[in-house]
Amino acid sequence: MSSVVVIGGGLGGLMTAAILSKEGWTVTVLEKNPVIGGGLQSFTRLGEVFDTGMHFVGGLQPGGSVRRICEYLGIVDRLHILDADPAWMDTVFVSEDRQSYRIAQGRDGLVESLGRYFPAERDNLAAYADAMYRLADEEDIFHLRPQGDAAHSPEFFLPAGAFIEKYIRDPRLRRIVAYMNPLYAGRPDTTPAYIHAIISTLYMDGPSRFAGGSVRFAHTLRDYIMEHGGRVLAGDAVRTVRSEGRFITGLETEHGKAYQADAYVCAIHPCTFFGLLEDPSVLPKAYRERLEALPNAYSAFVLNIKFRKDSFPFQNRTTYWVAGYGEMWNQDQASSWPGGIVAVTPPDLDQGACAGKMILTAPMAWEAVKPWEHTVHGHRPAAYEAWKTSCAELLLDKMEEVFPGFRSAVEGVNTASPLTIRDFYGVKEGSLYGFSKDCHDLILSNVPVYTKVPNLFLTGQNCHLHGFCGVSLTAVETAERILGRNVIRL
Repeated sequence: MSSVVVIGGGLGGLMTAAILSKEGWTVTVLEKNPVIGGGLQSFTRLGEVFDTGMHFVGGLQPGGSVRRICEYLGIVDRLHILDADPAWMDTVFVSEDRQSYRIAQGRDGLVESLGRYFPAERDNLAAYADAMYRLADEEDIFHLRPQGDAAHSPEFFLPAGAFIEKYIRDPRLRRIVAYMNPLYAGRPDTTPAYIHAIISTLYMDGPSRFAGGSVRFAHTLRDYIMEHGGRVLAGDAVRTVRSEGRFITGLETEHGKAYQADAYVCAIHPCTFFGLLEDPSVLPKAYRERLEALPNAYSAFVLNIKFRKDSFPFQNRTTYWVAGYGEMWNQDQASSWPGGIVAVTPPDLDQGACAGKMILTAPMAWEAVKPWEHTVHGHRPAAYEAWKTSCAELLLDKMEEVFPGFRSAVEGVNTASPLTIRDFYGVKEGSLYGFSKDCHDLILSNVPVYTKVPNLFLTGQNCHLHGFCGVSLTAVETAERILGRNVIRL
C-alpha cells in the first residue's frame, strides 16, 4: 500500500492524512463542506470570527501529547495559541447557591483551589488527584508510548461517579470535581473512570486556545499535506463507495469525480459512512447493526455573541455555569434546560484587554429538536426559529447571574442547535463526542480503528478517545494500523 483516500476533512481526517504524508504516502482528503476542519471550522458572523468547536484544547503544553505530534510534523512554529491563566484557569458558578469556585491549573492547583472551599477535604482531594493521574498514566496512547498489552487496574473500569465517591466524601464536592463533564458528556453510572481521569488531567495540566480562529490549525495541516504532495479537496461530498469482495475499490463524489487508492480512511461518523456503501454487505451485518444501536453522546445549543466595542473584559479562562449541584452530570435534560453552560471568549491574534465575542455552549439532548429532525438548513419553520430565540434568551439570562450587566454588553447573537451540528458535521443526532462509552460493556462501545475490510480504516472521535487531544491520538493509532504497529517515532 502507498496511496490513501481519507473521507472527511475534520481534525481526525487531516491529522491522519498529515501523518501518512510524512511517512511517504500519497494522500487525498475529501471534505463535503466548502470549508475544511470539521470541529476546527471557523465562520464569520456579525463581523466576528467564531469557532464551531475546539474552543479550548489540551495537549499543547510543552511535553503534551498533541505538541509532540506537532513537533514530529515540524509545525509547532506555525501554531497561534494562547494558554489559559494558570492562576485562574476555570470558574465554576453554581446558580443554586450563587457560589463561584475559582480553579487554578495543575494537580496542586486543583487541590489548593477547592481545598479553600472544602478544607476538611484537602487530603481527600490530594488522593483523588493522584488517583486520576494514575489512571491517565495507564493509557499508553495518551502518552504516545509504544502500545503493549498491559493489564489495567480495577479503578480504570469503575463508573466515574463511583470512582469519585471512593475518594471524596462531601456530596457537593463530589459534584464539583465533575465540573468538566460537558467536555466528555459523562454519566456517573456508565462513563468509565479513565475517561473522566484523562479529560480532567488533560485540562488540569493547562488548556490553550487558538488565537484568530481554530480553522488556522486546519489550514496548517492542509498546507502540510499539500507540501508533501497530497490533495485536500473541499465542497464535494462522497456519494458512493464501491467494493469488490472484501475490499473497497473506489468511490465517486457528488460532482462525478472518481477516486481510487490502496487504502481508505473513514473520518466521518461510521453510521453516516454506511449510507455511502454501494454494497453495505461489504461490512458484516452484525457490525453495522451494533454501531447503529450504540447510543451517541448528547449534542448542544450554541450561542455566539458579539460584544459592543470595549464593553466586556477578555476572560483568559473558561466559565462553567451550572444550574445546581444535582445537574452537574445531567446538563442536557429537556425538563430543566439549561442545566449547564460553557462560556469562552475566543482570543484574537492581537487580543487586547476587552473581548470582541463570546461563545456559549449548553449541552442539549437530541429530543429537544425531534419535532424538526426531518427539516434541512434554510428551510425550517417559524416555530423552530422562535424556539431558538427563546433558548438564546435563557442563556443570556444565566450569564447575567455570573456577569451582572452582561446584556448591556451584547450587540448581536447567532445561534446553532443540534440540527445545525448534525447537518454541518455529518454526525448522528448532532453528537458532540460520538459514541458514548459504557464501563459495563467497553468491548461493545469501543470501536476499533480497523474493520473486517482489510483496506478500510476508521479514525476520529467515534474510536477510542474524543476531543482535540483524543482525536489526534486516534489519528496516530489509525496511521499505525496502516503503516505497522509502533512504527511512528514521536
